[in-house]
Amino acid sequence: MTASGYTIRRFTPERSTLGKLLARDSILRRMDWVLLGSALALSGIGTLLVYSATRGRTSLTHGDQYYFLLRHLMNTGIGLALAAGVVALGHRRLRGAVPVLYVISVLLILSVLSPLGTTINGAHSWIVIGGGFSLQPSEFVKITIILTMAMLLSARVDAGDRVHPGHRTVLQALAWAALPIAIIMLMPDLGSVMVMAVIILGVLLASGASNRWVLGLISAGAVGAGLIWQLGVLDKYQVDRFAAFANPALDPAGVGYNTHQALIAIGSGGLFGKGLFHGSQTTGQFVPEQQTDFVFTVAGEELGFMGAAAIIILLGLIVWRACTIARSATDLYGTIVAAGIVAWFAFQAFENIGMTLGIMPVAGLPLPFVSYGGSSMFAIWVAIGLLQAVRMQRPMSA
Repeated sequence: MTASGYTIRRFTPERSTLGKLLARDSILRRMDWVLLGSALALSGIGTLLVYSATRGRTSLTHGDQYYFLLRHLMNTGIGLALAAGVVALGHRRLRGAVPVLYVISVLLILSVLSPLGTTINGAHSWIVIGGGFSLQPSEFVKITIILTMAMLLSARVDAGDRVHPGHRTVLQALAWAALPIAIIMLMPDLGSVMVMAVIILGVLLASGASNRWVLGLISAGAVGAGLIWQLGVLDKYQVDRFAAFANPALDPAGVGYNTHQALIAIGSGGLFGKGLFHGSQTTGQFVPEQQTDFVFTVAGEELGFMGAAAIIILLGLIVWRACTIARSATDLYGTIVAAGIVAWFAFQAFENIGMTLGIMPVAGLPLPFVSYGGSSMFAIWVAIGLLQAVRMQRPMSA
């Protein structure tokens, strides 16, 4: 209040339009545009490949050639909205909700084993919501495991009580991760379990835990795989997939059909491909599940080596930027979250592309950002949101 009776309000940038613009500019400057651009480019390429793979399959599209195209675009849009929500919330604020997310994830995968669960393409790992929509809870468990282990392994380190997580802390983190993985093995969804095992290894390495834990888990995994094989836990179709991988010439018209046709499609593309929408293997519908697990074959046939290489380069850029975010994170929690996503993306992309080339067994894993599938798309974009949120916590000069 002045002598003249007027109140003078102190100018603060936060209350002004300029302040809002500056804050918005700060957010934009902190965004990793290479990461976002690569993810959007892959989603765009995936949209074209999904449309090419499905437009002529009337048995799948119910006579509407745009059926999968429109749903893929919708899934991508929802994924982007989820990523934006995670960025707005922040990975540290999300940390407090991890226990709730864990309980929800466990309940969802348990529901798959109930009458609500259904089998799609041989895997009993889905919940049909209605209206043609289905949900695969195991995709979200990947995020839950990353966040849960990051919270437990980083708690005392970020508080300054320890330099590295102790053995008891590591054991607790592994125990919490083991519960949902054990439930998923009952489905059984071997592909998701493989990804989660790699995630756990990546998380432990990033946390600074003793290397004895990593070596012990690898040894235990090898012994466990042998026991699973001997005890006959796997379904017949999963055993057949491994048999076809071990012997590519085994029954190319039966158990080895998918890989055999995938190699024909990719090999026929040459350097520049046959042209988008002009692949004979694709239009002839020789490759099964070409819009999901085998979408890379569409790129190999119609876009050729150059188009397939572009997809691999974009995936490599995403992994590189995620590694950079992990290194520059301001706390161990952020480092572990980013490292877990690196392990997830890198292994799943390698496994998906590898199975189409015959160098990895068929495991029913989608190609990140490219394959059709709502659950996978939502989970992957949530992971992108987490990466951006971790990056935004670093100093502006970093």
